Amino acid sequence: MKIGFIGAGNMASAIVGGAVKSGKFASNDIYVCDINEEKVNKLKTELGVNAAADALELINSVDTVVLAVKPNVFASLLPSVSKNINNKGTFVISIAAGKSVAEINNLLGSNVPVARVMPNINATVLEAMSAYCCNALVNDEQKALVEKLCSSFGKVISIEEDKFSIFSAIAGCSPAYSYMFIDSLARAGVKNGLAKGQALEIAAQTVLGSAKKILESKEHPWELIDRVCSPGGTTIEGVCALQENGFEATVTSAVDASYLKDKSL
Repeated sequence: MKIGFIGAGNMASAIVGGAVKSGKFASNDIYVCDINEEKVNKLKTELGVNAAADALELINSVDTVVLAVKPNVFASLLPSVSKNINNKGTFVISIAAGKSVAEINNLLGSNVPVARVMPNINATVLEAMSAYCCNALVNDEQKALVEKLCSSFGKVISIEEDKFSIFSAIAGCSPAYSYMFIDSLARAGVKNGLAKGQALEIAAQTVLGSAKKILESKEHPWELIDRVCSPGGTTIEGVCALQENGFEATVTSAVDASYLKDKSL
């Protein structure tokens, strides 16, 4: 199965890197094209993937195409390649934000199997949380390919397309919230005598370990919170301060705001 990436930006580069480095895909089965030849040549040199001169050459060389260009490019790009995609019966995967499966089908033709994938920025460190949905033409083998590709740079789930906005509000936006939380912890460390670099390492590793604990223990977060909080201790004092200052309500408000913004786009 040969896969081609139209676009070689940061997200595409992270996905291609994960696909090759995970060992799930052979580099000689991956093709890349981009108007920026420097980006393509970088991936070719570093990962051994194939460089295609343009989108049409790439489509003619592969079985599956990943659309990794900006959404505003779709209106000009997709009609120009639709004939080749339809003639080959190419499976199309889109990672563009805000472009529904129906919109992609309207630009390509109604007989094209299309999957929509939403990764997040943590794909660049192979720890993304991705979601995908498909039209009715995508078969089980193609769905398995999507899961194999996405699992090479993180975790993946299948959800209904009408849940993409709330998925985006949590998985797409919350890395920024997490960065803010980690930086706030580090700055509090600086306030109380730690060097910023040291405080940042302590905070980031602690948040990383806490996330791993939730995923691996399968325990409810409040069970873990109660376990850390000793009667009359330092942790319960901090937890109460967070609650008194609206920590949980503020997080919910941030997700609600992101969700509503996504729905309005």
